[in-house]
Order: sequence, then structure tokens, then C-alpha cells
Amino acid sequence: MAIDREVYLDNAATTYCNGEVFYAMQPYFITNYGNPNSLHQIGYTAREAIENARASVAKIINADPDEIYFTSGATEANNWVLKGIVAASPIKRVLVSAIEHPSITETARWLTENGVEVDYIKVDENGIISIPDLLAKLSKPTCLVSVMTANHEVGTVQYINTIANICSKNNVYFHTDATQALESVHINVKEMQITALSLSGHKIYGPKGVGVLYLKRGTPIETFIHGGYQENGMRAGTYNLPAIVGLGKAVEICMRDGNTNNTRMKQLRDYLIKEIEAKIPGVKLNGHRTQRLNNNVNFSFQGISGESITAMLDTMGICASTGTASTSEMLSRSYVLQAIGVNDDYINGAVRFTLGRATTKEDLDYTVACLVNVVKKLRALSPINIKTEVSENV
Repeated sequence: MAIDREVYLDNAATTYCNGEVFYAMQPYFITNYGNPNSLHQIGYTAREAIENARASVAKIINADPDEIYFTSGATEANNWVLKGIVAASPIKRVLVSAIEHPSITETARWLTENGVEVDYIKVDENGIISIPDLLAKLSKPTCLVSVMTANHEVGTVQYINTIANICSKNNVYFHTDATQALESVHINVKEMQITALSLSGHKIYGPKGVGVLYLKRGTPIETFIHGGYQENGMRAGTYNLPAIVGLGKAVEICMRDGNTNNTRMKQLRDYLIKEIEAKIPGVKLNGHRTQRLNNNVNFSFQGISGESITAMLDTMGICASTGTASTSEMLSRSYVLQAIGVNDDYINGAVRFTLGRATTKEDLDYTVACLVNVVKKLRALSPINIKTEVSENV
């Protein structure tokens, strides 16, 4: 069956590569292809491109260029910062939030298996970090706290200023995974007293396979990848030159167009929330209603599975998700939704719609119309008798 249209609402999983980014990268595949470490003119040209990209990334978060390290993505950056800071510290204890991305939670699990004490900070029903729980857990010696700037599933944005300030006062390093947040949240690492921060190119309309670890100058950390002397000897491996150039360009576009994109995205986000709540009974908005990413809408639909909803929407040309791309193939319950206390009637019915720069109001109207029909069909097939009213939305 031919699909009349395509509506991509899975931008939290990945974004398309912006045309300006693509064109900026092209010469570094064919013309300016030198190894940035080579001591000749083509190498110097490549090196200059790397340093220009480094300066752009530093500027958007108010870091110094020598505090920016290029990686293969945020997953590598998250692994590096947790393992590297713990390895360099005499204190083998780490705190992470209960709703971190798997690249943090799985790294934390690995640390536990290797003798490091890992404790998990509680969150409330909206996904906001419990400050009393953080303070209580910091009563024991701790080397590092890691809390993501904004959650990948439910979109809740944390009060990073407060958390980082608490860590600073307790002489504890603070890391934040800002992968989802760079376009929605203003980040100033110096003012916010952030020790380390992770980013990924493909979440901001840049290429896949490239990311960043910001590390405050002077922070003790062990080298993660050994070999050559790239990145001041801290991260070996030949530079992914085109991708780094693309990341730099993507960051420049964020700085140039961010305010306009954010205003428009927030309006569309709120419109989609209003339309779903008005037209579909038995739904629950997951995450904080207002303290959330400008493009994130996560709803649970009572009594039916999110996997069934997304599968049916896919046949209509609508791309959505039940959670992260890392875990969408696993039919187990979302640990994020469990942590925020979503009840049994709703926890299996979560669908995440994440808007992008190309999303239009017409796309959302089409999505809501399809979603109304999909939910009706699935509930009619459900063995569970669901008694819902439009006014029942929670």
C-alpha cells in the first residue's frame, strides 16, 4: 500500500543532516582530505578546519577551545567521563540519576561490576531530580555526579544550575549529558559550574559518528583510547575530519537560528499536546508539562501498547517511537516511566513524538487524525474493558 505522505516525528532518535552542514563537509572528503596531524600544507588546512570547529563548539557552551575533545559520539563521551574520572580519583563512588540514557546507566553497571559504588538519585513524578535525595547521598564521599540536562524519553529539563552548584559546594565533579538539550536549553558551562558535558552531532542536524566531551581544564581524567597523540594525547585515533567540520557547522546554525527554531517548535509542541488531550480519552502526558524540551511530546495511552500504536502509525507514514532508539526493540517496560511512577494502566502505552525543524502544523493535524483512529481500533481489539472519557485526561 502506497503511503501518501511521510511525517517524521522521531527527531530525538536522530535528525536529518542539514543541507548547509552537508555542503560544508563535502570538500573534506575530496579536496581538503589531509590528515590534520600531517606536517604539510594539506595537513595544515585540515588542522585549521578542526580548530575552527572546536572554537564553534566551545563558543556555544562558553568553554575554552582547549577544553573541547572530539569523540565518536555522546556514548563514547559518557563512557569516557565516567570511567576516566573514576579511574583518576581515589574516591570510587558515583551518583547518577535514575533516568539517565543507557550510555550512562550501562556504564554505571559496568563500574559496579568493577568495584565502584554507584548510587541512583531519585526523581519525582515529572522526572525532576530530588534535591533532598541528592544532598543526602552526597553525605558520603563521592567523586562524580552525572545528571542529564534533559531526558531523552519524556523531555523533562533539569535544574542543572542548582545541581551543579550543590556539587561544586561539596567538591564533587559534575557531568551532564546534554545530547538532547543543546538546541532547546541555553548552556554556559562556566556560569553553571559544569565540570564535564557530552554532545552528539546527529541530534542537532549534523552528521552521525561524531560527538564532544567538554572537560573543564585541570580535571583529572584517564585517557580512554590509547594510541597516537591526537586531542593532546587524551583521545587517540585519526580525526573524522568531515564529520568534525559538519559538527562545527551544525553548532554555528544552532547559534544563528536557535531562537527562531525554538519559538516555533514550542508552539507546535503545545499545539500537539492540546490536540491529543482534546481528542483522545484516557491519555497521560509523561514528563513535566512546561519544564520540558521544546520538541518533546510523550503520551501514554491507557490499555494499549505503544509498540502497536507506532507500528500502525508507521503504515500511515508517521515515524514515532516508544522511547530511545537504543531500547525501542526491547518490549520490557521503560525504566524511565517506572522511575517517575507511571501506573500499570499507562506504562506500556507510551509513544514519544519529537518534532523537528521540518515539522509543520499540517503534519501534526494529520498525525492526530491518524492517532485518533489508531487508538480507537486498538482499544476495540483490546481484551481489557477501558472506560474513558475525554475529560479523564491526566
